[in-house]
Amino acid sequence: MTRRARIADRFGPRARLDLSKPRRRGIRFGVHYDPERFGSFSEGIARFIGTARFLVVQSIFIGLWVLVNSLAPISWRFDEYPMQFLTLILSLQAAYAAPLILLAQNRQAERDRLANERDRPLPTDFYLSESEAVTGLGEIDERGRFRALAADERQMPAPRNVRPPQ
Repeated sequence: MTRRARIADRFGPRARLDLSKPRRRGIRFGVHYDPERFGSFSEGIARFIGTARFLVVQSIFIGLWVLVNSLAPISWRFDEYPMQFLTLILSLQAAYAAPLILLAQNRQAERDRLANERDRPLPTDFYLSESEAVTGLGEIDERGRFRALAADERQMPAPRNVRPPQ
């Protein structure tokens, strides 16, 4: 097989039919991790980030940072007015927190889906018996509405305490 044919097979229009897995390209560094452990780690971080304790600690940290860098003597200041280092730290925190929170949400959604499948199997026998009962008592018109047979309606006794229509 020629080099051009191998490249066409590898990168051609039919080369990537399974889109659930990313392409393996370039250099692989051999970093291996357990997806389950990483997922539980990300859930722990997401749980911690969502607590009031985290918000209070982060607010105190940012407040102290701003106070030290704006009111402290000039020799103590390490991040002058635009506070670019603080901006960098908060941006990095957001960049790492967002994917970890999304991973934790996806894992929770998968657990919920599996629990729903396990806890609530579809009662197909109930639906079958109901449809048999409906078709035995009357008919279903073309719009899907139940229409009782006219003969059955006449044979039913009239409800008490209800005046007949005039």
